[in-house]
Amino acid sequence: MNQLEILRESLGQCDEIILDALIMRNRIVEDIMAYKEANGLQILQPEQEAKQKEWLENRMEGRRHKDEVSDVFECIRTNSKRIQARKLFNYNIVLIGFMGAGKSTISDFLKNVFAMDVVEMDQIIAQRQGMSISDIFETYGEQYFRDLETNLLIEMQSRSNVVISGGGTPMRECNVVEMKKNGRVVLLTAKPETILDRVKNNHDRPLIENNKTVPFIADLMEKRRAKYEAAADIIIETDGKNELEICEELVHRLRTMDEEK
Repeated sequence: MNQLEILRESLGQCDEIILDALIMRNRIVEDIMAYKEANGLQILQPEQEAKQKEWLENRMEGRRHKDEVSDVFECIRTNSKRIQARKLFNYNIVLIGFMGAGKSTISDFLKNVFAMDVVEMDQIIAQRQGMSISDIFETYGEQYFRDLETNLLIEMQSRSNVVISGGGTPMRECNVVEMKKNGRVVLLTAKPETILDRVKNNHDRPLIENNKTVPFIADLMEKRRAKYEAAADIIIETDGKNELEICEELVHRLRTMDEEK
């Protein structure tokens, strides 16, 4: 056996060690999730990721291939998050609610802690049509846009572990039917005062751009409330809560609902 063959054999042995370690690590990730659920512990613990990153930084200080090793560990962490998400949810999570209720914020947080894909429906539709939502309405009419929403919801049924930000989609009853075929619908709510505080400096909300007042927002919310609540599997109030608290409640209540079915 020449030197090259010896080196390749050594490399193969390293690959075997890495493979066995990854299989063991993924199994432990599942065991940790099961233990947390069985003992009623907090599911989301983002501080653990910070500790892992600090540990790796210290271990790799001054070593060769630091960037390459860090990249591998980032992939490992991402896949661990996906394993956790699959264990928790074998369906999509559809976030609905009034503007400023926190849909985008919570979508981003779930993407970060569970490496879940996020589908912002308005954004996807606008990209596919090559025009803004307002231009779609003006050119083709509301019915055309609503049909695009429905078709996108149908498309999402072939996937799982996706966070779908649905906005006003529950205003159409057929959309609610499609949402629930492979998803749980989570309604995020907030007081009109909170909504105003969150959107007052945002100028991408044409519906309220010239009416940024608590009474106007409260009236709009009330007009939608019945259909939003009818569509929701769970309702979460976001007032006075941070992203971690909201997502922890979301996970806990969805798991409780799944266990009761």
